[in-house]
Amino acid sequence: MLTLSEKEVENIAALLLKGMICFYQLDNKKIYHLPDNEDYFNYDLTPEEEDILDEIEDNPDNFAEFTKMETSQDHQMMENFAERSVKERNFQDELFNALSKPKAATGFKFLIDSSGKYKDKWNEYRIQQYKDWVKEQVDIFNYSEE
Repeated sequence: MLTLSEKEVENIAALLLKGMICFYQLDNKKIYHLPDNEDYFNYDLTPEEEDILDEIEDNPDNFAEFTKMETSQDHQMMENFAERSVKERNFQDELFNALSKPKAATGFKFLIDSSGKYKDKWNEYRIQQYKDWVKEQVDIFNYSEE
């Protein structure tokens, strides 16, 4: 059964937010991260990263994989933040308007970053949501192992 410390959960969540994909080696209790292909399609793997991938391919049962949220989950997270954490109705309307347009995440981030007031709240909320997401993936991994 896979169990992670709070520090490991936080580490994986932070790496996922940076566009990485993470693998947790069960026997050595070590976290490996590689660029997610979707985010880094022109990225060439280093020899060390290629070795990690080879090891994962050779022994997949020894690794738990952690991926970032799907776009729809990210979008829902932004909507939830706007609904639950933003008290000013006008700013909340601006956020929902940004989320209804193409490049929703970019527009949302621009508004949050320029608000000053909500930037730190958003970052804290987002990392907490990602920590919960990592824990969900642990639960799914453990359930599938039974």
